Formats: sequence, C-alpha cells, structure tokens
Amino acid sequence: MHKILPLLNATHFPSLRRGATTTLQVNLGYQCNQRCIHCHVNAGPHRTEMMSADTVRLIVPAMQAAGMTTLDLTGGAPEMHPQFRELVQQARAAHIHVVDRCNLTILLEPEQHLLAEFLAKHQVEIIASLPCYSTKNVDQQRGKGVFSKSIDALQRLNALGYGHDDSGLLLNLVYNPQGPTLPPEQGELEANYKRILNDEFSIRFNRLYVITNMPIQRFGSTLISKGQFYSYMQLLKDSFHPQHLDTVMCRSLVSVDWKGYLYDCDFNQQLNIPLRGNQRMHLIDLNNAVDIDQPIAVADHCFGCTAGQGSSCAGALAGAQL
Repeated sequence: MHKILPLLNATHFPSLRRGATTTLQVNLGYQCNQRCIHCHVNAGPHRTEMMSADTVRLIVPAMQAAGMTTLDLTGGAPEMHPQFRELVQQARAAHIHVVDRCNLTILLEPEQHLLAEFLAKHQVEIIASLPCYSTKNVDQQRGKGVFSKSIDALQRLNALGYGHDDSGLLLNLVYNPQGPTLPPEQGELEANYKRILNDEFSIRFNRLYVITNMPIQRFGSTLISKGQFYSYMQLLKDSFHPQHLDTVMCRSLVSVDWKGYLYDCDFNQQLNIPLRGNQRMHLIDLNNAVDIDQPIAVADHCFGCTAGQGSSCAGALAGAQL
C-alpha cells in the first residue's frame, strides 16, 4: 500500500468552516465480507479492527448531548459488529434516525439471520452499494458473484417494503465509477437504474447517489501503481466548482473511527487527519468538539467532493442544501 497523505498535504483547496452538525458517521470496524477495489477504507474479510463495546455505548449519549439527529453506520460491513443490532435499537429508542451503509451481500450471510427483517422493523434507512446494473461491471469491481447476490438482497428488501414510496422504508443505491473518471449526471443515471432494475428484476428503490472515487487508501494506491494518480488529481482540480463548498458533508457531519476518535469526515479519518488539527478528540469530547464556525482540516483529496456535480455520502451536491 502506497503512502498517500504526503501527496495531498500541499494544497490550495479553500478553507472551510463547520455549520450546524446533525450527523454522526461511525465506522464500527474494517471487517467486511467483500474486498472491493475502490474501497477507501481498505476493508476486507481478514481485517480485525472493531470498535469496543465500551466505545459503542458512548455513541447514543454523546449524540444526545451534542443534539445530533442522524446516526450513519459504516465500515467495513457495519452489520458484522457484534453490537450492531443493540446500537440500532438504542438509537431508535432515542428517536435518532439510523442509516446503514450496506453492501447488500451481507444480508445473505448465514450468520446474519433475519438482518433484513431487523432493519425493516426499526425503520433503518439503507444506503446500498450497487456500482452498476450489469453483472460484468459489478463483479469486476466487487468480486465474482456479487451482482447476483446483490439482486437477491434487493428483492428481499423490496418484499419487506423497502423502496416503496409509501412504506417509510428508504432504500437508496450508490454508484461509483469503475476507474479514475467522474461519475455521470445523477438524475439521468438514476432514471436508467430505475428502468433497468425494474424491467429486468422488478426491483424498486428511492434514490441513486453518485459518488466520486477518493484518491486514498486502496483506490489511491492502485492509481499510483498504474501511474494514474497525478492525472486523476488534475481531473478533480480542473473540475472544481466553488458553489459546492456550501454543502460538502463535513460542514454538517462528524466522523468517528473504530477507536472512538473524531474527524471532520470519513476520508480525513482514513488519512489520519484528526478533528481540530493535531488534537486527538474522542467521543466523550463530542459535545465540545463541533462548534459552529470551527475550521475544517482540508487537503488535496477534498477536490473529490467539489469536482463536477459534487460528491458526498448522500450523492451529488448540485442542487443540495445544507
């Protein structure tokens, strides 16, 4: 794995300051039942880093103290954490909206019995990875057989009510490019996804989010190995749109790593750029860590969030409001 941060530190990215923080995005660990080539956290089946039970128990009280309303769970495959279901139940009991960033195939794993039913029961929003609607492209990026399993999982979720407009069970899909290119226009691609998935598999979903691949971790290292890193960075910089600065996700979100430490976003977490510069702040400090107008740490990878139509954990930024 190549070292990426030294290539990103010298930056001309504009300074950013935090707005009202509503979302806590928690990385429960790097263990995953897949090993995708675009993964910006380098997750996989053999990773062992997992959040401790004591740290998990801090999450909901910390959110309540800070006035946060959305818990965004990610990984790895967050569902593989032994306290995942307990954490969801605690958050929902506290009237906190929960988002599960799901790779879909985890729903079919034998040890995840009735996981889909659990998510539906607790009205957990699912944001699911499906980088294309073709077998070849998905399996190339995410592993052999993943597309077929993903379709099975989506059909199972639809049967529970997910993706239906009047069910209250949100099912949103995520697209990311196959390589060092910007994603296509979100609205047009969403229409294609809905038409093809419905016509071929009778699958329904609510929204499609297009996300730009970040030049960090596994994807960034692959770019370096292929001699494509600098050309991709130049593409991101040449495609910069300053209007997206008002709605980048770091202005309303705080990221937490598996040890409980805080970052301005998930990408800064993977580059080990802590919240408030060199200070190491923990979940127990959350109430005092998210002041409005607080400076946000930036580097060259931030151009990935402002290139083209913009990119965030909720898809394109064009037309978004903070």
